[in-house]
Amino acid sequence: MDIRPGDLNDPRVIALLHEHLASLAPTAPKESRHALDLSGLRGPDIRFWCAWDGEALAGFGALKRLEATHAEVKSMRTAASHLRRGVAARLLAHMIDTTARDGITRLSLETGSMAFFAPAHQLYASFGFVPCPPFGDYRADPNSVFLTRTVDRP
Repeated sequence: MDIRPGDLNDPRVIALLHEHLASLAPTAPKESRHALDLSGLRGPDIRFWCAWDGEALAGFGALKRLEATHAEVKSMRTAASHLRRGVAARLLAHMIDTTARDGITRLSLETGSMAFFAPAHQLYASFGFVPCPPFGDYRADPNSVFLTRTVDRP
């Protein structure tokens, strides 16, 4: 599996992003869904990667820089064809390594509180993320879980 900067003009990436956003629609009210759309992923404070298995798009993940030493994991998704094959773990490990090299010492995220997100909760816990209060522009929301972890410099 190869992880490299994502091309937000690639139709395969756009299709997986649309699938991602559509899958989130029934999980919570619109105001409680915080995944980035295509325009959001193009923001200057966003870094975006895709995981490729040969020519097949296996998944994607993004980081949003919040402050000089604080970043947020955003919009992670594994393609259905690659579920339970370690794609999300590889992407998350890549993002943690990247943040460490970039001098970021805190990595946080927001995800849903519903059963739909249980696999994500397990993944994040396995990488040392722990519950935290809302950060950045987030507010307390029963539909959200906020997690954080420190990042050690390499």
